[in-house]
Amino acid sequence: QVQLVESGGGLVQPGGSLTLSCVASGFSFSYGGSPMSWAHQGPGKQRESVASITTGGSANYADSVRGRFTISRDNAKNTVYLQMNSLKPEDAGTYYCYIPGGRYSGSWGLGTQVTVSS
Repeated sequence: QVQLVESGGGLVQPGGSLTLSCVASGFSFSYGGSPMSWAHQGPGKQRESVASITTGGSANYADSVRGRFTISRDNAKNTVYLQMNSLKPEDAGTYYCYIPGGRYSGSWGLGTQVTVSS
């Protein structure tokens, strides 16, 4: 059974940084693997994808975070990361790790909360 567990959320001041982690279990990043994505859901808003990374390491970003966020993966640790810099109040909300395609498509974590406030 595929499980995705996010961590690393918290309170940060505007302009600050956070790194989120998502540990996957139930399948291997190193054998076959899966594309991975991060989604953001702000208060009262719809969930939207902000970053994706292929099994080969190619990344794509939403316009709202490009240049500030970096997605990466460590196949040996079955972990995907989201480095978030220059955080803005509108970046606050819940961040979810999910699998956007392939065999395990549709698997989601429970999310980690990010608060951006002075």
